[in-house]
Amino acid sequence: MGSIPVAAVVGPTASGKSKLAAVIAKNFGGEVVSADSMQIYKGMDIGTAKPSKEEMLGVPHHLIGFLEPGEPFSAADYVEAASKTIREICARGHLPVIAGGTGLYVRSLLYNISFPPESRDPGLRAALYEKAEKEGAKALWDELRSFDPEAAAKIHPNNLGRTVRAIEIYRVTGVTMTEHVRRSREAPTPYDVCAIGLTFSDRAALYGRINVRVDKMVADGLPEEARKIAGLKNAPTAMQAIGYKEFIPYFEGRCTLGDSVEQIKRETRRYAKRQLTWFRRGAGIHWITVDACADFAEEYGRAAEFIEAKGWPRWTAADQKD
Repeated sequence: MGSIPVAAVVGPTASGKSKLAAVIAKNFGGEVVSADSMQIYKGMDIGTAKPSKEEMLGVPHHLIGFLEPGEPFSAADYVEAASKTIREICARGHLPVIAGGTGLYVRSLLYNISFPPESRDPGLRAALYEKAEKEGAKALWDELRSFDPEAAAKIHPNNLGRTVRAIEIYRVTGVTMTEHVRRSREAPTPYDVCAIGLTFSDRAALYGRINVRVDKMVADGLPEEARKIAGLKNAPTAMQAIGYKEFIPYFEGRCTLGDSVEQIKRETRRYAKRQLTWFRRGAGIHWITVDACADFAEEYGRAAEFIEAKGWPRWTAADQKD
């Protein structure tokens, strides 16, 4: 068992992870560490559902909006940054609370899945992105499938960032990503994890939340935000994000705004389904069925019970003033 206590709130998009993580952190003396592969970028606030200042509840949040959209950032980069952040949070006597839906980030961080530093080659990575621009992301995914079918099966063909990283690892080290993952699992994790997963008994309830949230994003200015991101040079990863790439046909006059919005809803629902599948493969997650709870208070109460079962104390009002 690991020695560093870490709570984690995982699950599909629009399930309420950010809210629950902030409330847990508020009540257990914690700080939130985002595990979202798109919230890391500046200027992508609406489409990635970054928590507002009010939603943060006065709790420190980390690894949100610190990179320019054109900067590459791999799972290995995330693990390095998040591990450092967790150590700093623990040094302050606080509880790290991971919040996010990027399964690869969460699994790599909490369960010690790592890749050697020598597996990076910026020149090769740039060449792969250039190839994707000319031939499409599917061409790279097909290449990955030719030598690492297991990794390809776990990566969506449109997920250019992960596809490029998997090819880069193999070309530089001669060892597939799948084999690197297998080897890294042999080392124990440094964390004592309390993972809480959010799910729904009625998938339609989750999809309804997604539709409502997308409509609010559009009303809050998502099309304008997407247009700015689309106008940036060298930001291919950012423009592959759901909520951004779907606007390209609209910007080019090939469909209506309504068509793009409906496509975002469809892609987000599909993404949520993939997230649920991903996280359900993980062991040791305490699941909370959101739509079976009478209200958020009941949902939080169940989460608090899981955390207290680890022996981690709640903060008193006096603690929160310190």
